[in-house]
Amino acid sequence: MGFDLLLLAPVGSILALGFALYLALSILKMDEGTDKMKEIAQAVRVGAQAYLKRQYLGISIFFVVVFFILLAMAMKNYLVIFVPFAFLTGGIFSGLSGFIGMNIATQSSNRTAQAASKSLNSGLRVAFSSGAVMGLTVVGLGLLDLSIWYYFLNWYYSCHAIPLGTDKIAAITSTMLCFGMGASSMALFARVGGGIFTKAADVGADLVGKVEAGIPEDDARNPAVIADNVGDNVGDVAGMGADLYESYVGSIVATSALGVAAGLGVAGVTVPMVMAAVGVIASIIGTFFVKSGEQASQKVLLAALRKGVFTSSLIVAVISYFLVRYSLGVEHLGVYWSVLAGLVAGVLIGLCTEYYTSSGFKPTRSIADASLTGPATVIIGGIAVGMMSTAIPVIIVCVAILISFFASGGAANFNSGLYGIAISAVGMLSTLGITLATDAYGPVADNAGGNAQMANLPPEVRKRTDALDSLGNTTAATGKGFAIGSAALTALALIAAYKDQVMILGKDVNTSMMNPTVLVGLLLGGMLPFLFCSMTMRAVGRAAGKIVVEVRRQFKEIIGIMEGTAKPDYARCVTIATAAAQKEMIAPSLLAIVAPIAVGLLIGIDAVAGLLMGATVTGFVLAVMMANSGGAWDNAKKFVEEGHHGGKGSPAHKATVVGDTVGDPFKDTSGPSLNILIKLMSMVSIVFASFIIKNTLFK
Repeated sequence: MGFDLLLLAPVGSILALGFALYLALSILKMDEGTDKMKEIAQAVRVGAQAYLKRQYLGISIFFVVVFFILLAMAMKNYLVIFVPFAFLTGGIFSGLSGFIGMNIATQSSNRTAQAASKSLNSGLRVAFSSGAVMGLTVVGLGLLDLSIWYYFLNWYYSCHAIPLGTDKIAAITSTMLCFGMGASSMALFARVGGGIFTKAADVGADLVGKVEAGIPEDDARNPAVIADNVGDNVGDVAGMGADLYESYVGSIVATSALGVAAGLGVAGVTVPMVMAAVGVIASIIGTFFVKSGEQASQKVLLAALRKGVFTSSLIVAVISYFLVRYSLGVEHLGVYWSVLAGLVAGVLIGLCTEYYTSSGFKPTRSIADASLTGPATVIIGGIAVGMMSTAIPVIIVCVAILISFFASGGAANFNSGLYGIAISAVGMLSTLGITLATDAYGPVADNAGGNAQMANLPPEVRKRTDALDSLGNTTAATGKGFAIGSAALTALALIAAYKDQVMILGKDVNTSMMNPTVLVGLLLGGMLPFLFCSMTMRAVGRAAGKIVVEVRRQFKEIIGIMEGTAKPDYARCVTIATAAAQKEMIAPSLLAIVAPIAVGLLIGIDAVAGLLMGATVTGFVLAVMMANSGGAWDNAKKFVEEGHHGGKGSPAHKATVVGDTVGDPFKDTSGPSLNILIKLMSMVSIVFASFIIKNTLFK
């Protein structure tokens, strides 16, 4: 029964990838605009591809090294032989999803600008279609990789010996969990590296161009403007794609693993994959509901995007009932309420994020009002809004956890309750195909605005692209909210999976607060997200400093830039940002891998459990705060640029630009990387559990 339904997973994968290909080909047939628009888009495309080539080359060295470490561990019977290969495919598919999405995004910016010259709805459709390619590619490749591994391992363990201490389905899920480690590793490198590049270029361009030189955003005279546009693609598209791919497959494999512990058998393992396939179909249907009129307001555009997301969510909510009833039986119908809790929690987190980051509401407007008294009050106001914004999402996630746990089993069936928490994360991410589309379209709209500015298109075109871009900041923050909320739920499932893995290996984990090693782990875990954010923020600061120095040098030494008679050296800024990002991403990314292994070897397996719990709590709250602060600062700046408080070039505008430069690494580098950090540490702990148990100094 479960096996038959599982066929929906590869079918859903093919549908997603097929529809993504259709949308991509449709975009490529559209008008590219004038020769100047094509030239600008080509410069961004070349810079983005050069960056990714260098990044993937560096990451490939890491993957080869870890592959051979895992292979050596497999040879010594710490792991099953498939784990190193699962690790590789997880990383490859994660990187591939980002690469495909970025290439379509760089092909879409000038086409969006050209479409926006005709109408707002035309511009929205092109940018949204580009985002949909990203979203559907992520879910399509995720389901494809999961399906291949499940069917292969199911066949293999039907014909060969099963690892000691497991049955066939447990052997399958424990191997697939390790596939998630590869996806998480790639996602963290992509998010951190891309985030450092994009925000270094953005901050450098804004501080020198807009604040010091007083020229408009995306002005062709700014040497960092192409690097800024490249950064939107490598950070906010390629990095985000790898990030949400990791979130998507991570939630599914964690739920599948807990399905075994809950005693739900093959059906419990396959339901998350089937539900994801249903979400693919719902997302494709939802894309046809996204359209707007010609009123260039956030309210109208937001309603257009909401229509698509809400339609997809409703379809999943209805079909999931029959899926759970058919697969798990009436006695486990409580699992459906867990799915529904995740779906509703995702929508509510999105609405909450919208309230705190959209310029249509009081929190962001209060930051814009603070600009009248200078940059300091803007920064104070933005941090306060971000801190305030954590309360409701945390409460929403807490309620979702309690509903999911007690609806699925509760204290009477603890493992089933944990399964309910995990599957609520799958419910939250089931419509990722369209929720990611509403997120990924933002960088395309941003680049379209830059293209329109540099190509000197009529002012109404820039007005339309600015409307799309402003909404993109809100939808991007909403997308991060989905990723962060699901990360908290998935992290809990992974901690439970870690405990189950240790038990399979013949040990037990004591998570009592009276256990001093657990308490030490909690404190270390609580500290790690702050250390990680410090490292990534400082990395952005150092890289941005190099861009600032270079832009100042060019303004000073290249005669005629400000008059428009000389062309800036755009390539130099792209090269500086690329080199800085590649160097600066290494240390913070390795922290997530080294920390749980070091704690386990030095203090023991109980401390690792504490580490994971501490990191989940502080990482979740800190990620929400940073994402929402950054989004609010950005939209406060755009609110002033619309003509409020003196408009562009006013002291209030310069104050909000300073706030935005602080918010840039908050929302696009450090904040979104935290949800990967907490899950990657859990994945590493599971993969290295056997090695830690046998080699810990704390016996």
